Amino acid sequence: MKTAKNAGRSGAARSARAAAREPGVSQRNLAYESFRQQILSARIRPGQFVSQRELMRLLDMPLGAVREMIPRLEAARLIVTVPKRGLQIAPVDLKLIRNAFQVRAMIEREAVLNFVRHASDEELTRIEQQHRDILARATSGKPDSRLDDDAQAADWGLHDTMIDAMGNEILSEIYRVNSLHVRLIRLDADQVRPMRVVPAMQEHLKFIDALRARDERRAVDAVAEHIENSRERVITAMLGGGAPAREARSSS
Repeated sequence: MKTAKNAGRSGAARSARAAAREPGVSQRNLAYESFRQQILSARIRPGQFVSQRELMRLLDMPLGAVREMIPRLEAARLIVTVPKRGLQIAPVDLKLIRNAFQVRAMIEREAVLNFVRHASDEELTRIEQQHRDILARATSGKPDSRLDDDAQAADWGLHDTMIDAMGNEILSEIYRVNSLHVRLIRLDADQVRPMRVVPAMQEHLKFIDALRARDERRAVDAVAEHIENSRERVITAMLGGGAPAREARSSS
């Protein structure tokens, strides 16, 4: 029987093998993609120490590819080298939260302005229905083992779609690296998971409504509010749910 750890590793390996079928993909890029998948599937945790050989086994990649990948991870601040201890997955603190959500807000503002002008009515209808379906499942009171994964796919799928619709590969890459930081932040605040689906879907529907109305100002305000609320949910969860998020924000 596969353990959860082995299942996560094999899933990342499958993603890497799928990428390997694309022409011109280097071993270093395959290793990076596998690392990214490990974050997305919560197999790599913030603050975790790993050796190069542990990464080699975790990513199912040769040591040379792992060594070539590490400078890219360091440049993106996803890994830091700690003297005498080795490689550490980026630890989460209030500074990282502030920086990651600030970058997200800046890029998504431009993405929303573009999307409100160019997204088709059919695409917006499909996105809205997807969110309403998730919200209905979240409020049904029925056990749903797939709800969190499906909600995350809908949540990040909308944001990624808006970013990619700008057609700017540089911004898309910056956004995706920053998204990995946001994922690490959320992994460090597991308490936020059960409390995020309903408000996240409701906030998305609010700015989807503005998108469908082609109301630029309302759409920008709604996505800014959503990002700020996401940040506050994370901070509140990390502080144990007792300290006001706004107080933490003022000190970050």
